[in-house]
Amino acid sequence: MEKATYKSSGVDLDVYAESMARLPKLVTKTFSPRVMRLDGGFAGLFQLNGLLKEGGPKRQYDDPVLVSCTDGVGTKLKIACQVGRHNTVGIDLVAMSVNDAICCGAEPLFFLDYVACPKDDPDLLEEIVTGISNACVEVGCALIGGETAILSDMYNPGEYDLAGFCVGVAERSKIIDGKAIQDNDVLIGVASNGCHSNGYSLVRRVVFDIAKLSPDQFVPELGKTVAEELLAPTRLYVRPALALFEEFGANDGIRGVAHITGGGLVENLSRVLPDGLKCQITPNSWDVPPVFPWLQKLGAIDDDEMARVFNMGLGLVLVVKPEIADDVMKSLAKFDLKSWKVGKIAKA
Repeated sequence: MEKATYKSSGVDLDVYAESMARLPKLVTKTFSPRVMRLDGGFAGLFQLNGLLKEGGPKRQYDDPVLVSCTDGVGTKLKIACQVGRHNTVGIDLVAMSVNDAICCGAEPLFFLDYVACPKDDPDLLEEIVTGISNACVEVGCALIGGETAILSDMYNPGEYDLAGFCVGVAERSKIIDGKAIQDNDVLIGVASNGCHSNGYSLVRRVVFDIAKLSPDQFVPELGKTVAEELLAPTRLYVRPALALFEEFGANDGIRGVAHITGGGLVENLSRVLPDGLKCQITPNSWDVPPVFPWLQKLGAIDDDEMARVFNMGLGLVLVVKPEIADDVMKSLAKFDLKSWKVGKIAKA
C-alpha cells in the first residue's frame, strides 16, 4: 500500500522552507524603529508612538484612530502569469490598500500580505514579495507579516492570487471625512500610471479575445509592448499626500480625497461628498493616457462605459479650498506628479 505524504498531496515542506528562508531580508528592509521585534512569534508588533527613524523625531499621536484597508490585484495577475513577470504585481497590491488609507488622512503604518498558489515556488514567491517590499519601503509602511498558502487543488498550474491588508492611523481631529467640503471647492486630479489595477476583465477581453493581440506585441500608439503597458504598476500616492496634509492641513486646506479605482471618477468622488453637494467635472481638462483611447477603439467601448470602469488618467482626486489650488499643484510637481484642475464642487 502506498504511503500518503504531504508531498504526494502537492505540498513539499522542504521547498516551502526554502521559500521562507528567502523572505526575511525582503521583510526587514521595510522596518522602521516603530516595529517591535518578536523573533519566532506568531504576530507582528508595531508601536504607534515611537521614533520615525534612528536618531530622528518621534511620532506622537494624542487621540489616534486606527484605519484599515484591504484589496487585491484582480485579473491583472493573469497577465503577469501569462508572461512570467511577477516583480510589479506586489507594488499593485500595496498601492491598492495604502492609496485607500490616505483618503481619510491616515498614515499607513504596516502591511500584511496573503499569497495563494497551487505549489510552492521559491523563485516566484521571492519575485512577488520583492515588489511588495519595494513598495512598502517607498511609502514608509512596514511589512510585518504575511501568509503563503499552498492550495494544490484550488488553482491551475502557474496561477496564484494575492490579497493585501494595510493598517494606518489618523489623529481623530485630522480625519478627512468630507464634512469640510464646500460649494466652489476645487477638484485637483493627479495623474495615474495607466489602468492601475482596475478593469482588467474588460482589458483582457478586448486585447486578447477581441483584438487577439499577444503580450509581446509592440503597439505604436503606446510606444511599448502590450505587456509593458498592462503590467505598469499602480502609482503610489502616499508620500505626496502626507506632505500635502502637513503643508496645507487636513480638512482646513485638503478637504476631501478620492482614490479613483473601479467605478471611475463619478462613483469614487461621490463617496467623499456630503449631502447637498455634487461634483462638476470639466471635460478635456486633463491629459488622458494613450492606453485608454487605444482600448476604447479596440473594443468599440462606449464613453459612459469607459468612464465607469477606468480611472481615465486620474488616480487620485483632491478636493481643496480655492485659495490653495495652485500651491497644491506646485507641491505635487515636487514629487514629479502631473496634476490639473478638473472641476469644482457645486450645490446639488
